[in-house]
Amino acid sequence: MQDTFFHDLEISDADFNRMVNFMQKEYGMDLSKKRQLISSRLSHSLRERGYRDFHSFADHLLSKKDDSEVELIINKLTTNYTFFLREKDHFTYLQNTILPELVRRHKNDRVLSIWSAGCSSGEEPYTISMCLKEFFGKEASAWDTRVLATDISPQALAKARAGIYKKPADMPAEWLNRYFTEDKATGQYAVVPAIKNNVIFRSFNLMDPIQFRLKFDIIFCRNVMIYFNAKTRDALVSRFHGAMLPASYLFISHSESLGQNPLFRMTAPAVYLKR
Repeated sequence: MQDTFFHDLEISDADFNRMVNFMQKEYGMDLSKKRQLISSRLSHSLRERGYRDFHSFADHLLSKKDDSEVELIINKLTTNYTFFLREKDHFTYLQNTILPELVRRHKNDRVLSIWSAGCSSGEEPYTISMCLKEFFGKEASAWDTRVLATDISPQALAKARAGIYKKPADMPAEWLNRYFTEDKATGQYAVVPAIKNNVIFRSFNLMDPIQFRLKFDIIFCRNVMIYFNAKTRDALVSRFHGAMLPASYLFISHSESLGQNPLFRMTAPAVYLKR
């Protein structure tokens, strides 16, 4: 076996810039400072796919725009790490402050429109759905609270749709009993149908125009914009603003910021109200 097989493939300035520009334009990902990461995380997979260098991979990526090649980059260079009740204070604020307000606002139509944008493997939208079930209780069936959950990764969406996970950590025991079914043989936990059926999963690129049927009361977009530069982030936030109802809410992660954005004002840590 040749010694070079163990080394990362080299990437030229031209090929690096081609890939950076393509991913920025098509998917909003800012890879301009990820050169070493691209080389180290993609080299083995490229060899497995028969590429001898980054040049041929970049040629194929730009000419074919192959979904599997794009997904390889996204999966290798982003972190799909997520879990149930992540940033728990957000869900407390949702239940205690936002939902009572929205119920008063929608008492006639009884429709809440909520979007989990960049839902990864599904823990976030399922958590939102559990919070809704907890809040509405026996009245849940009288309301349409279906959560739209989107992601760009087919791999993440497949796991999300399956709704099967390792035992969720830090989940209240009553929630675990109420909203999951344990498979004793495998030790895995399946989301119950009442929660699973309240989430609609769709593939969606956040760089595309937002043209869903309803405008949103709430958008969760957490740990997504960390991969965007300021210009891309501001453009996305502007598109979110246009897709939201008056006085609606945008949740981002505690590690993110909207900067000095005039379209929203903060009402709680990492929670913003549409102006």
